[in-house]
Amino acid sequence: MRSRFVLAIFSCGGFFLCRVSIQMITTTSKVYSCLPAFTSMHNFMGQRFMYKASSDVLFERESNTDGQLQNFPLSSYETAMEKISSLITRQRRGEKPPIANKLEMMSLYLKILGLEEDINKLNIIHVAGTKGKGSTCIFCEAILKECGFRTGVFTSPHLIDVRERFRIDGIDISEDKFLQYFWDCWNRLEENTTEQLSMPPLFLFLTILAFKIFISEQVDAAIIEVGLGGKEDSTNVIKQPTVCGITSLGMDHTEILGDTLEQIASHKAGIFKPKVPAFTVPQPPEAMDVILERAKELMVPLEVTEPFDCKQMKGLKLRLSGDHQFYNAALAVSLSRCWLQRTGNWEKKFQNDFQVSNLPDEFIRGLSTAHFSGRAQIVYDNYPNSDCSEILSKNCGGELIFYLDGAHSPESMEACAKWFSNAVREYEIPSDLSFELKNAEEFSENGHILHERKTLEQFEKSFRRILLFNCLDVRNPHILLPRLVSTCASSGIHFSRALFVPNMSKYSKVTSGASVISSDFHGIDLSWQFNLQRIWEKIMHGKEMTTSVEKDFKIDSKEILPPPEFLYDNASSSGFSRNYLPRSTVIPSLPLAIKWLRDCAKEHPSTRLQVLVTGSLHLVGDVLKLLKR
Repeated sequence: MRSRFVLAIFSCGGFFLCRVSIQMITTTSKVYSCLPAFTSMHNFMGQRFMYKASSDVLFERESNTDGQLQNFPLSSYETAMEKISSLITRQRRGEKPPIANKLEMMSLYLKILGLEEDINKLNIIHVAGTKGKGSTCIFCEAILKECGFRTGVFTSPHLIDVRERFRIDGIDISEDKFLQYFWDCWNRLEENTTEQLSMPPLFLFLTILAFKIFISEQVDAAIIEVGLGGKEDSTNVIKQPTVCGITSLGMDHTEILGDTLEQIASHKAGIFKPKVPAFTVPQPPEAMDVILERAKELMVPLEVTEPFDCKQMKGLKLRLSGDHQFYNAALAVSLSRCWLQRTGNWEKKFQNDFQVSNLPDEFIRGLSTAHFSGRAQIVYDNYPNSDCSEILSKNCGGELIFYLDGAHSPESMEACAKWFSNAVREYEIPSDLSFELKNAEEFSENGHILHERKTLEQFEKSFRRILLFNCLDVRNPHILLPRLVSTCASSGIHFSRALFVPNMSKYSKVTSGASVISSDFHGIDLSWQFNLQRIWEKIMHGKEMTTSVEKDFKIDSKEILPPPEFLYDNASSSGFSRNYLPRSTVIPSLPLAIKWLRDCAKEHPSTRLQVLVTGSLHLVGDVLKLLKR
């Protein structure tokens, strides 16, 4: 074969880009090549490039499940995102979906793809609940992976890239494999659409795609998180799970699931299958009664797990932070152990471990290494320090720290506040100062305690806690914000300032991690953010605002951003600028807010800014996308 290969590499904004040009006279041999650095480098052996036209380089695959080769343009990932976006229904978020026979439609779609029977061969852990579903699934994944099994996990929503929803062995599915399975499902479904059966809505399609991926990748364990509710969720097409789990229940999605815990619990327990073991955590009595009744009807062996005992970790810690994770970890341990037992692997793997109460080393390693972005995650932003490239490393010593948690229900907001309070307290007393304070008691007669207290007070003044917040208008900020403030205050943690921003991500479009971030915020509707600000100021001052920033807000004003002094106690406590109040401000775009925080950190290097980002997983994802750039 005679070929010409040109590879040009250049750097742009911290990313390496490659331009590949390939010309081939014959394709009887395989050609292996470098790909652009921003695409996945996994699983390229056994694949070849084919020259089609000057503008398209195609992938030809040899490992399709049906033995046929499939081609698609390397640039088709954004095209796939456009196709997925077209599946978003036009209903208002929070409204009941127009599909009444969702599970019947799911069965039809699965038949078209020939997946209906194969789903029953997957060893599935099916997890429902209000909060902690995703974390429980990730704990299960880590445990079973450490036990030597190939795992597949389907969770939602994604934060930056849709591929996050599909994990194979703890890693987001690669871009090339995603495209392979996506186009296979898309093309076959599109070819079989009729007036009675259109293309599936977004979440149904993603659920179908998850089954396609896990069946094709031949995973040993498929861990499936319910999208919404349980009984009528598209994942409930699963008929023969290995084990089911229900995490903590609370008031969420009440417009769809009902406005009582009994109604919500009924939906969640809808994933139970006859005689299939199930586990749950301690629940409010009214919710537990419904779960127990449903289990009795279906003769389901149901067990309630107790909070996880950290003594079992042999000195290690749970990787996922927060006291609420003790419940999720305990549930994951029970689900994983049951999965191993029901698949006949417990005796094979732990034949010398006769005491079921003992926690195997594989379980400990899994619990201590599980990772889930956007849930109690700390990011040390070192943008102001150009000499440090480790954006996620504590060792870089950055003065701008983001605490990210996608809490959006009253219960999860309280858990978030407890986690944040504990996390920021780790920085209140340096280890050397703590040592000196402990030893100061020996010298109290000489006045050393007073000296050290002054030193501690000076140190504490170098912190500023800032809230970066947004939530969907179907949430109730009159509950969320007071719960956050009061829980933090009970631990002695108070916010200096609050920033209210709109999300970048749009519910009408699915984007990738490489999608262009728009910097245009003109014409944006900020009425919801001003509403959040009014609620915040009332919490801070105990009374309604007497001044209105919204009517005087000028998006083209030079004062659209507050000065850096806004963050500090010497800022005016009585007057207010056209665009901000003494304790809060509305910023019209998230990129602008991040830039302003970075500028403040750079201008005041002696002050550590601790920014809690919460209220919406979409907001958390948007912040992560910006920080990673």
